[in-house]
Amino acid sequence: MSDFFITGTDTEIGKTYVTCALLRDLRRRGIRAMGCKPVACGDRTDPRAMREAVDEPSLSLDLINPFFLRAATAPLIAAEFEGVELSAQKLAEGCRPLRAQYSPVLVEGAGGWEAPLAPGQSMADLAQELNLPIILVVGNKLGAVNHAVLTVQSIRARGLTCRSIVLNHAGEEWAASELTNRRLIEEITGIPVAAELIHDQQEIDSHAVLGI
Repeated sequence: MSDFFITGTDTEIGKTYVTCALLRDLRRRGIRAMGCKPVACGDRTDPRAMREAVDEPSLSLDLINPFFLRAATAPLIAAEFEGVELSAQKLAEGCRPLRAQYSPVLVEGAGGWEAPLAPGQSMADLAQELNLPIILVVGNKLGAVNHAVLTVQSIRARGLTCRSIVLNHAGEEWAASELTNRRLIEEITGIPVAAELIHDQQEIDSHAVLGI
């Protein structure tokens, strides 16, 4: 059973929200899935949410999140502040213990697809190092089509596969663009929007998104 890399078109567009929804649905189906946040900056809210989603309170946060940096900024800068040397290779290695115990593991990046990770490296390099199918979370807002298309182009340029797209609508109100983004994203990228979450929606069809 393949693991997956969860990325987004931006920061704060619901990657962890989607990851946790997928974990809950997978566990409900009897699949021993787990989430992994290779690097977290600022706090450990995201790895804690993953642990809560699978209801394993005794699981070590260091296993879910092997690299924690205190500054709430891009990993590159946060690592510089603390004198820590990060790399895509180190983060991929940090995921190994968790991936040996659970399947599938949903590996969630920090920030957007090209968020700076280390000198000359971004989150995209981590995805390439792991060589996993990509689940792309897109914030459903004005500009979403442009962000989705550019990210999918970059994913493909690295020889990776975008398995599906999840469109996440965080706000309570809707604008015209938010009603039409799904159709345009699917038409232009050729990738299905496997799930479209509305504000505060907790349920997701993990089979539709992951294909397992």
